[in-house]
Amino acid sequence: MSVTAAGRHHVEQVMGMAVSIDIRDDNATDEAVAEVVEWLHHVDGTFSTYDLDSMISRLGRGDLALEDATEEVHDVLTTCESIRHETGGVFDVFEVPAPNGTTLDPSGYVKGWSVEVAAQLLESRGCSDFCINAGGDIVVRGHPSGAEPWRVGIRHPEEADALALVIEAVGPLGIATSAIYERGPHIIDPRSGDAVFGLASVTILGPDLGTADAYATAVFVMGRQGLDWIAQRPGYEAYIITNDGITRWTDGFSQYRARD
Repeated sequence: MSVTAAGRHHVEQVMGMAVSIDIRDDNATDEAVAEVVEWLHHVDGTFSTYDLDSMISRLGRGDLALEDATEEVHDVLTTCESIRHETGGVFDVFEVPAPNGTTLDPSGYVKGWSVEVAAQLLESRGCSDFCINAGGDIVVRGHPSGAEPWRVGIRHPEEADALALVIEAVGPLGIATSAIYERGPHIIDPRSGDAVFGLASVTILGPDLGTADAYATAVFVMGRQGLDWIAQRPGYEAYIITNDGITRWTDGFSQYRARD
């Protein structure tokens, strides 16, 4: 962990990725960072679809009854079911192939949700200016310094060392991106069971990162018409890049785009 005159910066390997915790205000403490790290490892142990002994894997196999799962798991799956209805089945964690061999995989919601809860943990300790980045799912609160906005780069889908755009934002804000440039066409349309690849990248902005994460997957499956759908979700905005390089975005997204 690195310590500056005000703040803490820590990178933790968890959930199969590097999670960066960057706190800029005077209320940052080692204890606050440790609480976030402990939470993220707890989420990984509970919801990992790569761990055959995790609660979600046992549920998916039928080795554990839903009524015997924790309230936390119940809450996550209830929210995922609500999003399934909202998206008309485009986002459906109960009908997608998981690494553990089951068809229960809430990862498309859990990563963003876990980071959103991590942000709430920091806020409960008095932290007001911070950024948590979990493999492209990002929450920001307050400012990085003074009145400056946070600047978040969204990777170009064809050039790993280039940015497609830069977002400027003052928190609270969640930023979620779904893309195929790292893992190939791995996002499944649960209605057909087929991988979708009409888009190269979808970025969703909104007040709740868990919801934004799920919406990013849903819009990716919907394709270009997903912009019309997200435009009906109050507080959420979208930016898409097609495989032929065409970019489109919702009207409200423009306010977040950096001009330089």
